[in-house]
Amino acid sequence: MKNLTSWDSDPVQAFKEFVGTDAFAKTAQRLPADGMLRSVSGESARIYISMFSNVSAWIAEQDKAFSTVTHGDLARFVNRVDGGQRVLNSKIGYRYLRLLERCYQHLGVIPNPAKQAILATDRTDLPKDDAGRTLSPDQLQRFFDALPADPPRRRRVTAFDGWKRRRDRAMQVVMALAGLRVAEAIGLLVHEVGHQVALDGSVDLTITPEEKHDTSYEHITPLPRDGVAELRPWLDERERMVKELALPGLFVFPANVLGGKMTNKTVYKQIRATFERAGLDMSRAGGRTLRNTFAKGQLDNGASPDQLKDVLGLALERSAADYKFTRIKDDPKK
Repeated sequence: MKNLTSWDSDPVQAFKEFVGTDAFAKTAQRLPADGMLRSVSGESARIYISMFSNVSAWIAEQDKAFSTVTHGDLARFVNRVDGGQRVLNSKIGYRYLRLLERCYQHLGVIPNPAKQAILATDRTDLPKDDAGRTLSPDQLQRFFDALPADPPRRRRVTAFDGWKRRRDRAMQVVMALAGLRVAEAIGLLVHEVGHQVALDGSVDLTITPEEKHDTSYEHITPLPRDGVAELRPWLDERERMVKELALPGLFVFPANVLGGKMTNKTVYKQIRATFERAGLDMSRAGGRTLRNTFAKGQLDNGASPDQLKDVLGLALERSAADYKFTRIKDDPKK
C-alpha cells in the first residue's frame, strides 16, 4: 500500500497530481484497441477533478478522511436524497464510485471501499433511470399560460405587492428555456446573467458551482429572446427592491426581502402548482420535466450529445447520450 498521508491531508491536490499520469490511465477498465496508454484530456481531467472535489468535500463533512471512509459511507454519498429526489442518478453515482475505485486501486488499498460499494449495490440493483418526461410544444405553451399571474393592480398597496409571483414566473420561464436544474435556478447570481444581447435576442447565463448544488459544473447556456423578455422586467424590479427596500445579496430569485436563498421544496411546490393549473399529469411533473423538455428541444434542433453536454453542464458526453424521453400526459381529471 502506498503512503496515504498526502491523500488525507490534501486529497484534491493529491488527485490533481495523479489524474494526468500514466498511472491513472492504467486503472481504466479497458485499454484502447491499439493497447497504448493515453493520459486523459485536459477537459476530462477538469471534470474528474470537479467530481473528486465534490466527494472529498462530502467526506470531510462526515469527519472522515480518504483513508478511513468506508464502503457504507460511499454508498450513502451516491444515494443522497434532496427534496424527495436522488441527488445523483444511478449512472452518475456509479461513475463517482468507479473514479474512487481507480484511486484506491492505484494506492493499493485492500479491500477497496469503492469497489465494495459497487459490489454491494450491484448495478443491476441500482434504481433504473426512467425515460425523462417531456412536454410537447402545445403542453409547454399551456405551462407558460398557467404561470403565476400578477394580483389585480387595484388590490396593491405598494408597487412591490405580488413580487414573489413575478419572481416565480420569471424563474420557471428561465428553467424551461435555459434548461437549469432547480439548484442552479435558486442559486443563480446576478453577475451570472450576461448583459450582452446576441443578434437573436438571447443572453448567456454563465452557471458556476457558486451557491449551487455540488453536481453543478461551470457552463454557459443561452436564454432565448422569449426568456429574456420575462427575465428583464423581473431584474428591473429586483434592482428597484435593492434601492428602495435595501434588498441584500446577489440571488437573482431571492426567497424574501432579506435576500435569503429559496429552498428546493418551495420551488418544487410552485412548479407543480403551475402544472396543475395547466391540466398536466402531476405524477411525474417537476423541474426535471422542464429540463428534459429543454434537452429534447436541443436534440431535435440538431445538437450533438457533446453540445448538449455543454449547455446542460453535464460531466461527460455519454451522460447526454443517455437521455431518453417520453411525453408527459394530460391530467385525466382535467
